[in-house]
Amino acid sequence: MAIKQSELETLLKNAFPNSVIEIKDLAGDDNHFSAKICSSLFKGKNKVEQHKMVYKALKGKMDTELHALSISTEEK
Repeated sequence: MAIKQSELETLLKNAFPNSVIEIKDLAGDDNHFSAKICSSLFKGKNKVEQHKMVYKALKGKMDTELHALSISTEEK
Protein backbone atom coordinates (compact mmCIF):
# COMPACT_ATOMS: atom_id res chain seq x y z
CA MET A 1 0.00 0.00 0.00
CA ALA A 2 1.29 3.46 -0.88
CA ILE A 3 0.75 6.92 0.59
CA LYS A 4 -0.37 9.88 -1.49
CA GLN A 5 1.86 12.93 -1.52
CA SER A 6 -1.04 15.04 -0.24
CA GLU A 7 -1.45 12.79 2.82
CA LEU A 8 2.28 12.94 3.55
CA GLU A 9 2.17 16.71 3.22
CA THR A 10 -0.82 16.93 5.58
CA LEU A 11 0.90 14.81 8.24
CA LEU A 12 4.03 16.96 8.12
CA LYS A 13 2.16 20.29 8.03
CA ASN A 14 0.09 19.26 11.05
CA ALA A 15 3.23 18.31 12.99
CA PHE A 16 5.26 21.32 11.86
CA PRO A 17 2.87 24.29 11.55
CA ASN A 18 4.28 27.56 10.21
CA SER A 19 7.16 25.67 8.59
CA VAL A 20 8.43 25.55 5.04
CA ILE A 21 7.91 22.02 3.71
CA GLU A 22 8.88 20.74 0.26
CA ILE A 23 7.94 17.21 -0.76
CA LYS A 24 8.95 15.46 -3.98
CA ASP A 25 7.80 12.08 -5.28
CA LEU A 26 11.16 10.71 -6.41
CA ALA A 27 9.92 7.74 -8.45
CA GLY A 28 6.33 8.65 -9.30
CA ASP A 29 5.08 5.63 -7.34
CA ASP A 30 3.75 7.19 -4.10
CA ASN A 31 6.40 5.17 -2.28
CA HIS A 32 9.71 7.05 -2.56
CA PHE A 33 9.73 10.67 -1.40
CA SER A 34 12.09 13.39 -0.30
CA ALA A 35 11.03 15.93 2.30
CA LYS A 36 12.77 19.17 3.16
CA ILE A 37 11.47 20.78 6.33
CA CYS A 38 12.55 24.14 7.69
CA SER A 39 11.01 24.66 11.13
CA SER A 40 11.55 26.68 14.28
CA LEU A 41 10.60 23.51 16.20
CA PHE A 42 14.05 22.15 15.36
CA LYS A 43 15.78 24.88 17.35
CA GLY A 44 18.34 23.43 19.76
CA LYS A 45 17.93 19.90 18.43
CA ASN A 46 20.57 17.88 16.60
CA LYS A 47 19.86 16.14 13.26
CA VAL A 48 19.02 12.80 14.88
CA GLU A 49 16.46 14.46 17.16
CA GLN A 50 15.02 16.41 14.22
CA HIS A 51 14.66 13.27 12.11
CA LYS A 52 13.00 11.43 15.02
CA MET A 53 10.46 14.26 15.14
CA VAL A 54 9.73 13.73 11.44
CA TYR A 55 9.31 9.96 11.87
CA LYS A 56 6.96 10.56 14.82
CA ALA A 57 4.89 12.90 12.64
CA LEU A 58 4.39 10.06 10.15
CA LYS A 59 2.35 8.15 12.75
CA GLY A 60 3.64 4.68 11.94
CA LYS A 61 3.30 4.96 8.17
CA MET A 62 7.06 4.58 7.58
CA ASP A 63 7.79 1.04 6.34
CA THR A 64 4.08 0.32 5.93
CA GLU A 65 2.50 2.83 3.54
CA LEU A 66 5.76 4.68 2.91
CA HIS A 67 8.77 2.72 1.73
CA ALA A 68 11.47 5.40 1.47
CA LEU A 69 11.82 8.98 2.67
CA SER A 70 14.90 11.12 2.24
CA ILE A 71 14.77 13.75 4.98
CA SER A 72 16.45 17.14 5.05
CA THR A 73 15.81 19.32 8.10
CA GLU A 74 16.97 22.76 9.10
CA GLU A 75 16.18 25.28 11.78
CA LYS A 76 14.04 28.22 10.71
